[in-house]
Amino acid sequence: MNESLPSGYRFAGLHCGIRAEAQRGDLALALSDRPAVVAGAYTQNRVRAAPVRLCEARTPTAAGRGLIVCAGNANACTGEQGQRDALRMAERTAALAGVPAESILVCSTGVIGRLLPMERIEAGIERIVPEAKANGAGLEAFARAILTTDTVTKIVVREWDGVRFVGVAKGAAMIGPNLATMLAFVFCDASVTPDDLSQLCKRTAARTFNCVRVEGHTSTNDTLLVFANGQGQPLSGERLAHFAAGLETVCNELAQKIAADAEGAKHKVTIDVEGCRDDAEAYRIACAVADSPLCKTAIFGADPNWGRFVSAAGYAGVPFEEKDLSLWLGDLCLYERGSPMPFEAATASAYLRNNREVHLRLRFTLGAGRATVWTCDLTYEYVQLNADYTT
Repeated sequence: MNESLPSGYRFAGLHCGIRAEAQRGDLALALSDRPAVVAGAYTQNRVRAAPVRLCEARTPTAAGRGLIVCAGNANACTGEQGQRDALRMAERTAALAGVPAESILVCSTGVIGRLLPMERIEAGIERIVPEAKANGAGLEAFARAILTTDTVTKIVVREWDGVRFVGVAKGAAMIGPNLATMLAFVFCDASVTPDDLSQLCKRTAARTFNCVRVEGHTSTNDTLLVFANGQGQPLSGERLAHFAAGLETVCNELAQKIAADAEGAKHKVTIDVEGCRDDAEAYRIACAVADSPLCKTAIFGADPNWGRFVSAAGYAGVPFEEKDLSLWLGDLCLYERGSPMPFEAATASAYLRNNREVHLRLRFTLGAGRATVWTCDLTYEYVQLNADYTT
């Protein structure tokens, strides 16, 4: 993995005491050896965590040098003290790394409404800065330390048109649009202007992470940060377009890893909606189906109750007639142009029961608009995990 990583980045992760479990990392660090262009996309929740506000104020920038992340505590709904603590995390990291204080970004994830244990975090920062390494071991430690209820790390390494990318993410629940409940970071060695990277970052978030839904709950901490520390003439024209395609590919893979790791999920569900008047209408319908507890429990129970999918489309707020809609479950056409189709219920149920990845397709006759959304089923385990989250 080391040879494929973009140059000029160092990573580390360790346990500093935010979490009770000593074997779990809860503090992560990424540093760029040279100034990097950094851009971000952030939660659209009106309730924003302190680190989100700090990052929003500091991006886009051409002088980014690093990122410090704590897991287990969201530093959200913590008032002015939370703002001071986020700023202190950046200042302390910068001082130890020997870079300007404003060049460090901060992210947090975990329980809302609790003040950070700053003595433990500051002691952890003193330990983590010297540990940062430009290799796969450092990257793995970073990826493990940002997890909360995730069951696996989420790392994507790609080389695309001469640019090397590494993407790292966390997320398993409280996942809705305007970023899921997630943190995602992409590090690359391209040379890009801050304005171009900012536009691409927001566009990429809309096409990838904003298409992941578990229960439609938009978090207070959602953050996507993209670092580009390449030197020389910034990309433009066709080369910038190729870079954009590479960035979207990396983020798309990370987004699907989040959907597949949703808390307690037994199925990853891809919902394709096509034939709407425009992409926005298709997206609204896909989200209505993805968010429906009845649709999600039907998939969990291997119950091909297709009326739930059709009715969810009907309340999405998009005008259409029943004859405009057809529905497929995998390769099985269950509903065509407003009429039910004959099918073997046992075959449809077996498709749901035997496939970890499930595909729903809703086709309309209204235009060329289309959208794809990834979601999961709703399981007993999901309810238990989230009912007992803080207790």
